[in-house]
Order: sequence, then C-alpha cells, then structure tokens
Amino acid sequence: MPQLSIIVPVYDEAESLHELRREIGEVIRSNGYQAELIFIDDGSTDRSWQVMREIAAEDPVVRCIRFRRNFGKAAALRAGAEYSQGELIVTMDADLQDDPAEIPNLIAALGEDNDLVSGWKKVRNDPLNKTLPSKIFNWLIGWLTGVHLHDHNCGFKIYRREIFDEVKLYGEMHRFVPVLAASRGFKVAEVPVNHRPRKHGVSKYGWARLPKGFLDLLTVCFLTGFSQRPQHLLGGFGLAAFSAGAIGMLWMAIYWLLRMAFYPEWEPLHQRPVVLYSLGALLLGAQVLCIGFLAELITSRNQVRTQPYSIASRIGGCEDDNESDDNESGDNESENHG
Repeated sequence: MPQLSIIVPVYDEAESLHELRREIGEVIRSNGYQAELIFIDDGSTDRSWQVMREIAAEDPVVRCIRFRRNFGKAAALRAGAEYSQGELIVTMDADLQDDPAEIPNLIAALGEDNDLVSGWKKVRNDPLNKTLPSKIFNWLIGWLTGVHLHDHNCGFKIYRREIFDEVKLYGEMHRFVPVLAASRGFKVAEVPVNHRPRKHGVSKYGWARLPKGFLDLLTVCFLTGFSQRPQHLLGGFGLAAFSAGAIGMLWMAIYWLLRMAFYPEWEPLHQRPVVLYSLGALLLGAQVLCIGFLAELITSRNQVRTQPYSIASRIGGCEDDNESDDNESGDNESENHG
C-alpha cells in the first residue's frame, strides 16, 4: 500500500502534465518514497484526459479519475482523497507553478507534531490581479477565524489521512481546509515553498472569486463556531431584537396611557416612528428565534450520522480486551490438550 498519495486536480492543463509527471517521478525515485500519483480530470475541455491515459499506460504508479463535468477543485480533492491509499496526502496544482522538489520539505515540516502543513508562496510569480485579492483574502481569514497563515489559497499542502476522513469538502471549501482542520483540533503549520512562473495556459482565478470567497468564509466561520450550537448565534441576535422590540412596545403602551389620562396634547401613537421600529424588531426577533430552534433540531438529528468530536489516539479498550480474552482461551485450550 502506498505511504504517500499525490493528488493533482486538472482542468485544461494538457501541456503541463507530462513534465509534471516526470518531475514528481524524479522526486519519488530519488527519495525512495512508496507513492502513488492521482490525476483528477475536473471536466477539462482540452486533451487533458488523453494525456492522462498516456501517462497511466507508461507509469504504473499513476491513477486517473475523470469527472463527467466540472465540479470544482473541492470535489476533485475529495474524490482523490477517497480514491487514494496513502497515509500521507499531498495536494498540488497541475500548472507547474508548484515545485515537486518541495515535497520532501513538506514531509519534514509535518514531522510528528503537525497534521497539516500548508505551502507559503513567499516569493510569488503571479500578476497583481491575482496576488492582491489573495492577500486581502488571507487577512480576512486570519481575522475572522484565528487561523493565521500567509497563504491559505496555496494548493500545495500535505495532510495526514485522518483530516480527509473527518473534513468532507464540497463547494469551494478547499480554500478553508486548514481552518476546518484546526476547528477539529488538528495542528496546522506552514512552510515556505518555491513558486515558479506559469509556463502554459492561463490562471483560473482573480478578483471575481473574492465575493464568492467572502461568502464561503462566512459559512466556514458559522460552521466552525456554531455548527453544534446554532441557537447561540441566531438566538443571541433574535433575543436582542425581540427584547428591544418588547421594550419599545411596552414604552408605547405606557405612553398611550399617559396621553389618554394626563397629556392629551402628546402626538398620537400612529405618528410615532418608534411604534413601527419596535413592532419590526419584535417580529424579526421572533422569526430569528424560530429559525434558531429549527437549526438546533436539524443539528440534533445530524449528530446521529456525524461525530461532534475528533480522536487523536486510543489506548486499550474493547478490542484489546477481546484479544486478551482470545489469547487466554487459546492458552487454556492448549493446557487442556496437554
């Protein structure tokens, strides 16, 4: 069984694949790794799949997956991880900007203490329309989640298999694997890696991904902070709005009584804007509280299918006890036969 699985999502990168396979093969041979290389064709429209078939026919360590259409990088990484067999998983892009020679450095940085090591393109060979959005995005992630990395978007990472067993990727969540892993208690680190200029094709990213990425970031903040207790977020806001509305309506009731009894010159209630504001806050708070209860109901049902915890290691337990019982039974049978 391979100890190292290298997963490479591919989308219209036919011109890069032969050279990338050659460089990865040199790293595997020179370091004596027991490894497999997995290409995932994410709905390419060029000759990428034909090239992958040629490479797989030449190299027995290469395995290939082809999607029926473009499902996105997160889906490609998830499929590759589920199809892989290695204890360690390396992910990298297919555009030759990630240098395979950095794989030993990632493995060394992983060591025994870390569970995920992200590459940091300290010297980045990309245009400004790609680097500036990335810097803004990385700052936002660190500020909102507390996981501070220089380059969350770097696809060059190494993981222990347990991360992909517990963190299920979908949508555009591949950018937030360090955040999702850290929320499960895995240790995350980063190491500078060599970043090379693009030789073939064009970049698939730019300013257009910033709004979508920000929405995904809000989703991740909710999932990592309140996925097990959604009412703490929704209920807090709803309770504040409901309380403000209730206080406003109570004051308007007192105001109406005072006006009817002592101060007829005061403005009538329908001319006071606070009535509308209080009523709106009251209804909004009640609705958000109800949504929070529904979210709690859904969460409680999902707990049956998902684990709300992450186990680092186990010692002893039923399995060990059963093994001991089996050994004792075997010893007793031997003695009886003797």
